[in-house]
Amino acid sequence: MTTNGAVPTRRGDMAAFAENYPHEDFFMQQARNNGAEIAAEDPTVGVGGLINFLTGLISAKSIVEIGTGSGVSGLWIFNGASSDATFTSIDSEREHSANAKEIFEVAGISAQRFRLITGNIIEIVGKLADSNYDLMIVRSPMDMVDVVQESFRLLKEDGVLLIDNALDGGKVVDPTQRDFQTIARRDSIKAIKEDSRWSSTILPIGGGVLVARKI
Repeated sequence: MTTNGAVPTRRGDMAAFAENYPHEDFFMQQARNNGAEIAAEDPTVGVGGLINFLTGLISAKSIVEIGTGSGVSGLWIFNGASSDATFTSIDSEREHSANAKEIFEVAGISAQRFRLITGNIIEIVGKLADSNYDLMIVRSPMDMVDVVQESFRLLKEDGVLLIDNALDGGKVVDPTQRDFQTIARRDSIKAIKEDSRWSSTILPIGGGVLVARKI
């Protein structure tokens, strides 16, 4: 037992337990294998389970994702969403979008339920409709600060923003790390924390996940 906000004594590997708690189906595993071959950024199994849970928890009907990866995240979303939910995923790499499209088709997901857009991320995000999305997932550090700023415009009231790999496995909390991607993540977290329009928290699963609700 702890008092005064002290960190409790940890026993066992909680991170490994959390990562092994959700179950990935055949298509998720296949997408993950495909992603490994092309060095795509996909959520860990634990983060995939969180995405699935949040999708269902808020009954998300319209979801947008920045950083398609190989489609692992999309499969978790479809697994947790209702049959009338729609999913938009944006990536700068055409190969990523092609892999995701293929696995969605193999998994039997109707093409009417998703659109995969490839190109300049911030330009595409700037064209998305205001207050149109229940859930927004940001994975790519490319243009992350600008994308996070846009996220408030894109989300509906009480909409949820999830930044995957927000801590980059711990690099973000190490002040000696000053590369572009780390700084982008650090600045994005700071911007949300200091903005009273957001209610947010950070969860230590995967590479660290920031979850924020638009107030």
